[in-house]
Amino acid sequence: MAISARPVAPDIVVARSTDVLEGRRHLVAVDDVHLGLFRFRGKLYAYENACPHMGGPVCQDRMVDGVLERIEDDRTSRGMTFDEDDPHVVCPWHGFEFRITTGEHAGFSKIRLRSFPVTEDGGEIRVRL
Repeated sequence: MAISARPVAPDIVVARSTDVLEGRRHLVAVDDVHLGLFRFRGKLYAYENACPHMGGPVCQDRMVDGVLERIEDDRTSRGMTFDEDDPHVVCPWHGFEFRITTGEHAGFSKIRLRSFPVTEDGGEIRVRL
């Protein structure tokens, strides 16, 4: 039985490290793929700039902290607070909200942004498409 290996796409330099500052984003296009690069607590994330809902430019709009609602044992709410450990990006078309650290929709974890492996070395950020 022959084993066929799928060729691995090469990593592509998409930005300099200084282009993606802490807590910020950088938008870049590689051929016909538009990407949003995010840096949170030193780690990089790369997502296709297309909302899985209707294709809106999800990586371009507001970045906000996630919201936590504290629920007591008796199931009553003690109010909501912002969670600085859970940054989100919001699609400008219909408000779909995604966790920057996972790409998951804030309410439905099965809905995700398309992510790409991203590395940083020698002042360059590389993505594998």
